Amino acid sequence: MAQSHPFHSIHSHGLIRVGACTPAASVGDAAANAASTIALAQQGHARGADLLVFPELNLTSYAIDDLHLQTAQQQATEAAIAAVVAASATLRPVLLVGAALPRNGRLYNCCVVIARGRILGVVPKTFLPNYREYYEKRWFASGAGITAGHITIAGQAAPFGTDLIFAADDLEHFVFHAEICEDYWAPTPPSTNGALAGALICCNLSASNVTIGKSRERMMLSAAQSARAICAYVYSAAGTGESTTDLAWDGQGTIHELGELIAESARFDPEPEILLADIDAERIAQERMRNGTFNDAARLAGDPERTFRRISFTHEPDLGDTGLLRAIRRYPFVPNTPEKLDADCYEAFNIQVEGLLKRFVAARAERLVIGVSGGLDSTHALIVAAKVMDRLGRPRTDILGFTMPGFATGDDTKANAWTLMRALGVSADEIDIRPAARQMLSDMGHPFGQGLEGGGKPVYDVTFENVQAGLRTDYLFRLANQRGGLVVGTGDLSELGLGWCTYGVGDQMSHYAVNAGVPKTLIQFLIRWCIKTDQFDRDTDAVLEAILGTEISPELVPAGADGALQSTEARIGPYALNDFFLHYTIRHGLAPSKIAFLAWHAWQDAEAGRWPDHFPPEARAAYDLATIKFWLEKFLVRFFVTSQFKRSALPNGPKVSAGGALSPRGDWRAPSDGTASVFLEELARNVP
Repeated sequence: MAQSHPFHSIHSHGLIRVGACTPAASVGDAAANAASTIALAQQGHARGADLLVFPELNLTSYAIDDLHLQTAQQQATEAAIAAVVAASATLRPVLLVGAALPRNGRLYNCCVVIARGRILGVVPKTFLPNYREYYEKRWFASGAGITAGHITIAGQAAPFGTDLIFAADDLEHFVFHAEICEDYWAPTPPSTNGALAGALICCNLSASNVTIGKSRERMMLSAAQSARAICAYVYSAAGTGESTTDLAWDGQGTIHELGELIAESARFDPEPEILLADIDAERIAQERMRNGTFNDAARLAGDPERTFRRISFTHEPDLGDTGLLRAIRRYPFVPNTPEKLDADCYEAFNIQVEGLLKRFVAARAERLVIGVSGGLDSTHALIVAAKVMDRLGRPRTDILGFTMPGFATGDDTKANAWTLMRALGVSADEIDIRPAARQMLSDMGHPFGQGLEGGGKPVYDVTFENVQAGLRTDYLFRLANQRGGLVVGTGDLSELGLGWCTYGVGDQMSHYAVNAGVPKTLIQFLIRWCIKTDQFDRDTDAVLEAILGTEISPELVPAGADGALQSTEARIGPYALNDFFLHYTIRHGLAPSKIAFLAWHAWQDAEAGRWPDHFPPEARAAYDLATIKFWLEKFLVRFFVTSQFKRSALPNGPKVSAGGALSPRGDWRAPSDGTASVFLEELARNVP
């Protein structure tokens, strides 16, 4: 595979490499500060950075008090800016550096934006802290209200004001805004209007001395601003070398995106550092299009895009393969840290329980009716139902569980179904659907139905499969009629995405689809969570463990001559990949080539990255790009062409994951007669 193909470049997929820099600081030595800044800028260039954010007043030094007002100090600062500007001429990254600059008889605490030997603009700090240990109003003037201004610095005239955003003219989505330290501690951060004006990346140059707990406050503010303003947020605080007369510094750097921490630097590190990460700016732009409130906020703020000056620059991005500096979860529906996984499983399980409980009570049903196959989905639906009865103080015998063996039902799964029902104490029964299925196939003139006594010809087509699937659902609904029951659906989000369900009188239909918002990959972890947190007794836990170790199969076609069972994943592809494709399609609307790019980085090496807690080592797989592309093409056809009509007629069921659901009354509305040609062509055109 030619690594020079544009597919391998982050810039082909709307990603921007940003860095939070912690240079070696000094107590007012501007020349030394410039040298430290240039050294990190050169490192950033070598590592493919597009944007580097330095701390507040990093060229001047922050904690020098009245020295800010000395002419010699101001002249040294200007010389330091000139040195950085000159060095930047041969460097790719845009540099955001901090300096105290005089203008019209006032001194401003500024962010100077530098790119390829040019000062693009200067942004003054709006909010000046003047409480507790801070005395900034003693030295600096606020930039509040300064718009359409200019400044001459280091021999260059540049825009000056709080009305600036910066945009590359040759790299879509590379649009950023800058604010300084206290600005984002204010109730109305300037970056809010910057984001509403179009900036996708908001940057904060901060000095921010450290006290106990302050790092948590910074993280909270950065996360909140990146979520509320629907942006990325790059934060850089001053580190080692600043004056410790009364304060200390930790050099914290963080990069957040849409409320999520993407990267965090070491703190109290004496060595200079660049914290680099690849921001998905296209995903941010897509998120804004999905969030009408963002546009409403811009309108109520007077449409800042009309008043902000958009400073254009030519970036000349690196279109080679520079890797990906960003953790991509293999299972986007499943957190890969133990504490988040535990919290998500707790919420998901209880969302399902509350959803089914409310429907059961509202329907005034006497019983819950559920088909139990011994597979993952029906197992999970059954334990949710058991918890519903426990919460209502009703006996679990009010759950009517039925195992309904067909022509390919395995002994192990059937045994697991019976063991589970007995362990849970539900009312258990068995209905053999084979006689009814043979009769129906015979009535239809199907080859398998010829000769009811001895069975017919081994023709295992879709009709053969769906007769069995349909009969099971038909029995469940009629049993519910007979016994005052409500049919609990077992099909999951992954199956709905792929259309892997029998329409109408089949597993697509139920009275309440309790699993419809839960993908297959998450269901496995929900069952593991129930075991880990002792939701049920040891006998139940034992059979749950056995079910987790069973291969996923619809068990509708008899085993072949080699004894191999019908495998769902061999037919439709690994659920791990399909859930990955599904997440980025329904939640973010990304192009197939970008989904393939992210999947390749997530799945190409089984030894790299973090796996979810308690994931079995023997099940850790890897997929090459060819495999990913093959199954993604199949997914696109299934999702966009063949299965939407099933989703358009979904029964009710609770949305569980923020990753999305497929109800036509909720997250997803699409035509049932659509085409996948646009998506297939994009995949073929852009993926090698």
